[in-house]
Amino acid sequence: MKADPAVQRRLLELADVDAELARVDHRRRTLPELAEIAEAEKVVQARKDAKVANETALGDLDREVKRQEKEIDAVRAREDRDRALLAGGTVNPKQMTDLEHELTTLERRQATLEDELLELMERREAVEGDGQHAGVELAKAEEALADAANRRDHALADLETAWVRRTDDREKLVPQFPEPLLGLYEQVRKNKGIGAALLRARRCGACRIELDRSAISRISGTAADEVVTCDECGAIMVRTAESGL
Repeated sequence: MKADPAVQRRLLELADVDAELARVDHRRRTLPELAEIAEAEKVVQARKDAKVANETALGDLDREVKRQEKEIDAVRAREDRDRALLAGGTVNPKQMTDLEHELTTLERRQATLEDELLELMERREAVEGDGQHAGVELAKAEEALADAANRRDHALADLETAWVRRTDDREKLVPQFPEPLLGLYEQVRKNKGIGAALLRARRCGACRIELDRSAISRISGTAADEVVTCDECGAIMVRTAESGL
């Protein structure tokens, strides 16, 4: 394949543009903020789960407290009724003895229930404190996630600007190359990543391998408009005064 040496040299401009586009694409996929966001999302979810668990525990305790208070109220009402009967003087001696015994039992039961209620209230206070702490931790995690997402968005916006600019440069360069040369360049770039590179000091600029004597001899005897490729990586090697031929 033949192509004007000046056109071949312009391939280096296209290769530079493609290299930058590749870097932008790689940067998009490997932004540190992406990993940071993924981790932050896990933390947020864990904090949300902890908050839900706390709210569930608090709800269970509230129901238990209400049940306990209701039972204490029932014991007190029974106690008040028994005392009223005793005070009324309408009960016989046996009933009086039974009532006094029941009152003693009710007093013990009320004391036990009140102790249990106090323990429940203390547990509830501790769980409520844990809930407040969980809320603070969730807010911190959500703030960290929002910060990482904001930094990602700014980085992506900058990369998009670079992508658009270099894509525009590429669109202007591509029509300058004959189809066979461009086709070869695109094929090599698709398979190897670099379509063309400068042959400098007898070394391929794509794979960085120094050419042996036989390759140098062959290329030296090739016409300037002949397109030569690297035997190792297949990239188009653009020859200039720096090639060392």
